[in-house]
Amino acid sequence: MNSSLTIMSKNPTEAGSASNQPPPPPTSAPLSRYESQKRRDWNTFGQYLKNQRPPVSLSQCNCNHVLEFLRYLDQFGKTKVHLHGCVFFGQPDPPGPCTCPLRQAWGSLDALIGRLRAAYEEHGGSPESNPFGNGAIRVYLREVKECQSKARGIPYKKKKKKKIMHPLKGARHDHELIRNSKMSV
Repeated sequence: MNSSLTIMSKNPTEAGSASNQPPPPPTSAPLSRYESQKRRDWNTFGQYLKNQRPPVSLSQCNCNHVLEFLRYLDQFGKTKVHLHGCVFFGQPDPPGPCTCPLRQAWGSLDALIGRLRAAYEEHGGSPESNPFGNGAIRVYLREVKECQSKARGIPYKKKKKKKIMHPLKGARHDHELIRNSKMSV
């Protein structure tokens, strides 16, 4: 059985010209929120390097440029970080306003570095030369985390994984149920 596909156009002037038309461009799936943010962060960092005097190329970029970028971002922060002399230092919910600076939150910086680290390697950089993975960056992030924790009076704790309980009688493992059911028979 021989079947053929005929392309019909609603517009009579286009009839028969379907084979002369270039194929439509392939539509790519929309980027995930993470991928969009990673692209935006990468472009922002690239613009930051271009705006340096003299401009810095990505091949010349090192961990010092990354640290300067993180400090630069502090001016756009929204997290109040109380200074040692502030009466609200160490209070999680201060009762009134103060003149302490707003900074980038530690978690935001940590996530930013993770995205930039991935983007660097996606753009051809080697993991060994990745300035976002440098030890100085990890030290800086740790210091920011500790400083913000003390200033806000909120200790950062690692989230614990929840233990999965068996829905029947709260037993943790199926073999406990089997063993207990054999004993009762």
